[in-house]
Amino acid sequence: MALPSYASPGERVWYVGFRILCAAIFLFLIAPLLVIVPLSFNAQPYFTFTPEMLALDPVGYSGRWYRDIIENDQWLHSIRNSLLIGSAATLMATTLGTLAALGLNSPAMPYRRTIMAVLISPMIVPIIISATGMYFFYSSIGLAQTHLGIILAHTALGIPFVIITVTATLAGYDATLTRAALSLGAPPHVAFLKVTLPIILPGVISGALFAFVTSFDEVVVVLFMAGFEERTIPRQMWAGIREQISPTILAVATCLVAVSIALLTTVEFLRRRADRLRGDVA
Repeated sequence: MALPSYASPGERVWYVGFRILCAAIFLFLIAPLLVIVPLSFNAQPYFTFTPEMLALDPVGYSGRWYRDIIENDQWLHSIRNSLLIGSAATLMATTLGTLAALGLNSPAMPYRRTIMAVLISPMIVPIIISATGMYFFYSSIGLAQTHLGIILAHTALGIPFVIITVTATLAGYDATLTRAALSLGAPPHVAFLKVTLPIILPGVISGALFAFVTSFDEVVVVLFMAGFEERTIPRQMWAGIREQISPTILAVATCLVAVSIALLTTVEFLRRRADRLRGDVA
């Protein structure tokens, strides 16, 4: 929004100062990314800018660390584990979280606030406490150091994000549409699949994306529960930092940043689509 011509000197100072402050905060937040991305193309096995890189000499840049991801069996194994665990956890978290949000949205649901607080507690409780509790619980039932155990743990961490996004979408949903479908003879499951789900689908997909990112980037629970065969990308990055520092970690981090940007872009697109469906945006 442009500053009006009749603005006072104080308003003009605030107008410029506020934007400078926002730009400084934005730069502070993305500064680590601005460092990681060029360093991932370092031709030398260092975590610092070489003289050739600073001089923008092509000799100082290389894609060798990205090739190392493809050629290294441990990284490939970690990528497969992350995709498997993330996809399964996302599917379960999305299904359970959507059902929970639908139940919590019902006026007939007793103790809604209490149940909501319990369901979203995994995103409030410090992750180290959740990881410790999950480790002892899954160890007692023989699911520690198994893919199923990690999937269930990541499902518990992802459900709160699905509940919050779907509940926010349901806040703008007109329940008379469902009642109209039921009055016309549609069974409850058909009314949900044909009427409710298409309208709340942007919120469901947004929650699924958040659940996937939560699982894909999670490292603390994996440190407690995963063995060598269950290593995910964050666990492999952690091991690489401790055991053998290599710029391959920076290359993987850059790929994860690209994936995160793509997912956030998708979430924003879905949010705007949901606003258009509700009539909030022309």
